[in-house]
Amino acid sequence: MSEKLGLSFDLLHDYGNKVASQYGLTFTLPNELRIVYSGFGIDLPKVNGDDSWTLPMPARIIIDQHGIIRSVDADPDYTVRTDPQKTLESLKLITGI
Repeated sequence: MSEKLGLSFDLLHDYGNKVASQYGLTFTLPNELRIVYSGFGIDLPKVNGDDSWTLPMPARIIIDQHGIIRSVDADPDYTVRTDPQKTLESLKLITGI
């Protein structure tokens, strides 16, 4: 995807949601939703690269150069997303810019 879009930074593809799980940001789809997803042709095990049937929660995490988490916005409701302006404001506060 980075090459296709000509991006100058790396993108994380979190196979099996391993990174999201380390941050406590995953949930497992119940059987009823697995059937619905499959009915729409969504092969979640194939996308995830495992049989976990997990999805990540939308989240924005700012981690500094020393690996310290400076800011987190996460919501289990997938329709709630962090406003990009809030991310920029958090970065300005953290960096002092």
